[in-house]
Amino acid sequence: MSAGYEVAVRAEATLGEGPTWDPAAGRLLWLDILGMRLHTYDPVTGRRTTRTTEQHVGAAKPRAGGGLVLNLRDGVALLDPDDSFRWLHHEPVPGRRANDAAVAPDGSLWAGTMRYDEAAGGGTLSRLTGDGTAETILPDVTVSNGTGWSPDGRLMYYVDTPTRRVDVFDYDGGRATGRRPLVEIEEGAGYPDGLTVDAEGCVWVALWDGGAVRRYTPDGRLDRVITLPAPRTTACAFGGAALTDLYVTTARVGLESPAPLSGSLLVIPDVGRGLPQPAFQG
Repeated sequence: MSAGYEVAVRAEATLGEGPTWDPAAGRLLWLDILGMRLHTYDPVTGRRTTRTTEQHVGAAKPRAGGGLVLNLRDGVALLDPDDSFRWLHHEPVPGRRANDAAVAPDGSLWAGTMRYDEAAGGGTLSRLTGDGTAETILPDVTVSNGTGWSPDGRLMYYVDTPTRRVDVFDYDGGRATGRRPLVEIEEGAGYPDGLTVDAEGCVWVALWDGGAVRRYTPDGRLDRVITLPAPRTTACAFGGAALTDLYVTTARVGLESPAPLSGSLLVIPDVGRGLPQPAFQG
């Protein structure tokens, strides 16, 4: 079904990704991974900013003490409130870059990587704490993507895009166990990319090459499909003061004839209610 989407920011991002609501600043963070751009958007004033990042950037999340944590090509770094840059965990691997990341209920960062050539098993999902300690949780993923948690914090959802699945884990005290499929995206509908979880525990997932966002119930039932005018929808997140507006990033990369809104930031107002997201404790 179609929904009343709006264009929040008309842009031509090569690989738009990582929408994240920053409640302290009342703004949305989003990225152009390959363009090395960190964007902000204030939906009240319309104010936008753009910052060039040091490397290809997969995610930017607010920190509890102010500033941002960045998932970059060569590791995880911190932007302090005074805008200074420093590495938290530096681990360059030739041919590999950062991708999506999320902050867990305990304030740790779950950061994904992938190979530039998307070689099978060349990516990882790692958990990082505020002191820079890193633990590889999944060592052999291909395109590490969306990660999110249920409202009670007892389940973790995760996407390794080429599997076509959204998987679910039992989550307890920073441990994710019992991996199993929640849903599998059928052939021809696109590939699961970024995801978010709403206040009812439903999982919203953006479909790369599907031009849509889907909502699945906690038992894996398809509940809603929202079609959008850009084939490469990459990620989604709730934002706005009441967390009722769903922001969706899109990409132009690899398209011979991009749609007019490919690379733009879209928003679907009043579509649901999101969960407040924890800040990184570092």
